[in-house]
Amino acid sequence: MAKPISTIKKNELTEEQKKSQSLESLLSEVAQNKDSLLETLQLLQELHDSGILDALNSLVKAKEKVAKIAVGQMTREPVTNLINNTMAAGGALTTLDPEMTKKLMGSVALGIEKAQQGLQEDSKVGILDLLKVLNDPDINRAIGFGLNLLKGVGEGLKE
Repeated sequence: MAKPISTIKKNELTEEQKKSQSLESLLSEVAQNKDSLLETLQLLQELHDSGILDALNSLVKAKEKVAKIAVGQMTREPVTNLINNTMAAGGALTTLDPEMTKKLMGSVALGIEKAQQGLQEDSKVGILDLLKVLNDPDINRAIGFGLNLLKGVGEGLKE
């Protein structure tokens, strides 16, 4: 019968063996990623040649000063107004029907095209022309939409 194992020998590597294994592992990774490493080195060289790398290094070294300036700029009234207005506009947009917004934006784009054509024609519009176009269903629809839009805006401003 065999002797029971009473001690476990742990293979401890010497410092030299650890370095050798680490170096072999690194060389293997370099060989596997040769193309990406060469591209990275080329990118770093381009950044160095253009002076961007020096600027980035300086920026990182002065990170506390840069952060203080950035925070100071972000807390200025125009910036906080922009952020608040963006949040309010985003909140308003979430209440709108996306299909109606898409349709409206498409209509505005088409309207701008027609307006450009009208500018190129440079024709004078008279009172009788305005009365005639009220019979045009597209213009009548747009005027009705605009009047209802104005009514909604007015109601909203009353609150």
